[in-house]
Amino acid sequence: QVQLVESGGGLVQAGGSLRLSCTPSRTIFSSRAMGWYRQAPGKQRELVASISNVGVTNYADSVKGRFTISRDNAKKTVYLQMNSLKAEDTAVYYCKGEGLWIGPGSSIADYWGQGTQVTVSS
Repeated sequence: QVQLVESGGGLVQAGGSLRLSCTPSRTIFSSRAMGWYRQAPGKQRELVASISNVGVTNYADSVKGRFTISRDNAKKTVYLQMNSLKAEDTAVYYCKGEGLWIGPGSSIADYWGQGTQVTVSS
């Protein structure tokens, strides 16, 4: 098993910035993709951004031009830089690791982090 630990959430005013990080609790030998999802109260969880193991990125239309996803392959850490934040970005943000392999004897699987709260005040 592996835990994905998110950090960097908090309270920020509209127009401000935050940087989220997602770090695995143990060495990950390989991954297919990493992504950030969010879930606002009363809404379904939605994809915010994802990045493949070769660096191909994908963004929700609502965050294009404002958010940037990146990864440090050596550390198997993924980041989400969020700029020009809006009140509607308020949500719990979750990190997801897709197709993670944590070593011999383990199966390839998807993992979710516990989530980090992002609150944008208007």
